Amino acid sequence: AHAHTHTHTYVRTCTPTHARTYVHTDVAAMFRFQVTVVDNFFSGRKRNVEHWIGHENFELLNHDVVNPLMIEVDQIYHLASPASPKHYMYNPIKTLKTNVLGTLNLLGLAKRVRARFLLTSTSEVYGDPEVHPQMESYWGNVNPIGPRACYDEGKRVAETMTYIYTNQENVEVRVARIFNTFGPRMHFNDGRVVSNFIMQALQNQNLTLFGTGFQTRSFMYVSDLVNGLIKLMNGNTSSPINLGNPDEHTIYEFAQMIQKEVGGTSKIVHLAPVEDDPRKRKPDISKAWEHLQWKPVVSV
Repeated sequence: AHAHTHTHTYVRTCTPTHARTYVHTDVAAMFRFQVTVVDNFFSGRKRNVEHWIGHENFELLNHDVVNPLMIEVDQIYHLASPASPKHYMYNPIKTLKTNVLGTLNLLGLAKRVRARFLLTSTSEVYGDPEVHPQMESYWGNVNPIGPRACYDEGKRVAETMTYIYTNQENVEVRVARIFNTFGPRMHFNDGRVVSNFIMQALQNQNLTLFGTGFQTRSFMYVSDLVNGLIKLMNGNTSSPINLGNPDEHTIYEFAQMIQKEVGGTSKIVHLAPVEDDPRKRKPDISKAWEHLQWKPVVSV
């Protein structure tokens, strides 16, 4: 829905750093925020926010956060980074720069204008976990030189920098460790399992699983993620919090679900396993419930 806002009821300015945060933009506008979206469209698309272009509360900046950003804001949602393995492995140096230099620049902005800073980290900081489900106190099991390391280690360094800035420079920070998420406006060629399976099924192509298909994932709908991010930003918890859906399924089960829903003649086939593909992924969200009274409400 398109929300109507009034200029005299703005409560704060808010900057998400990726145009794929379309739902956050919509929610922020409904709450009468002034929203500036910053994106270089490396993996995002302008069409995700085109329905807001021209709105008096909305500004879109084509800018790469690897370069310093000079604006005045009250809150910064740092979502900038390719998140699909297909995208972050395409240019691993760019991925690392976005997560390291980009985070450094945005923390510098938060320090300069005294904004509250929210880092969207990832369940990938847990790597191929040896603890199940994963809670925030788990330090992870990450290959620092593997094909996923540009993203995994980039986010781990981003978390490190975030807490250095709060300890040394008194920047107010929040950290969300986001688990697998899906929703509308995902690019059909996104490269992640949900969009891959749906596109393959719609085109009557085989649904391709890497390895046995028994590796597990827990998928959260994007509206639940947005609600969690807003609660986290405006709450009082500065330590990392998992945001994810603990409803765990195997990749094979996801393929069967989509095959059943779409219909057609697609078959499920197995390809060679991918290096460092996590075997299990399920969030422990007891901390999110305790501190934010948040849990997902949309089921897969």
